[in-house]
Amino acid sequence: MPSKMLASSVLSSSLLMVASSVCYQVNAQDLEPRSYSNIPIDMHFIVAGYNRSQGSLSPAPEVPIKDSDLQIDAGLLGYATTFDVAGSSSKFDIVASRVCIAGSAIYQGDYVEGQQCGYSDPTLKFTWNFYGAPALTRQEFAKYQQGLVMGVSMQLSVPVGSYDSDKLINVGANQWVFRPGFGMSYRSGNWFYGVNTTIRLYADNDDFFNDAYLEKDPQYNLQAHLIYNLTPRQWISLSGNYFIGGETVKNGVESDDEQSNSRFGINYSWALNQHHSVKLYANTGVITRIGNDFDSYGAIWMYAF
Repeated sequence: MPSKMLASSVLSSSLLMVASSVCYQVNAQDLEPRSYSNIPIDMHFIVAGYNRSQGSLSPAPEVPIKDSDLQIDAGLLGYATTFDVAGSSSKFDIVASRVCIAGSAIYQGDYVEGQQCGYSDPTLKFTWNFYGAPALTRQEFAKYQQGLVMGVSMQLSVPVGSYDSDKLINVGANQWVFRPGFGMSYRSGNWFYGVNTTIRLYADNDDFFNDAYLEKDPQYNLQAHLIYNLTPRQWISLSGNYFIGGETVKNGVESDDEQSNSRFGINYSWALNQHHSVKLYANTGVITRIGNDFDSYGAIWMYAF
């Protein structure tokens, strides 16, 4: 294959992988196929997208509302880069969102409705594929055949988004969130198989609604992914997760709002050329205890330079 066509093929493949692994989704229970796949180093990406979630959801489980019918629209912008750490490929990305929430719910027996817009807490994520993912240039990557890849990650939500303690529902959370993770993927022909698990660790919110002091237990998430390469530039995936935990305590009183939920989703990604890639996705709640009975869908555009 001529070197120019080879470089184009490598970039297109890399776009498909990065588009799937940037922490782009506004909802906390995102589905992340191909998060732990090898990609070339020394690449940079700009990401923009749109997400809509609608149904009986809660922007945060600690918000004590019932029978909600909310619509959340979010526009996002992000940046990602890949590099070498100890001889293995690694990635760093940062994403911020502008979010608008509108709808109605029952709060303490009363029907309430309203809308608001604001900025979410920005999210930073570092991923290191420590096994089976050597740090390769774009030219070297063209000869690489993935087998088993294992990696670790750390995601951090920084509490600088829009927040007002006089409001029950906020776009920002006013609390640090640490999310360590571990995952692996395996390729066999055109098929990819992936599993990953994360733990969300929440700092306390000392300025919650009604002057409450909010504490939150860790939340555990397990994901599984089945991915098929339709062409060298296109893939489709089916994903599912199960997450549990996250019970909140307000002023020392347990809220009985522990989550035990599951979601199912589908993703389609297409690298248009060596610079541009698009991704479409949709997911829905399949098991719901707290705030998970909603549908979510969106689109992502990515530019490599």
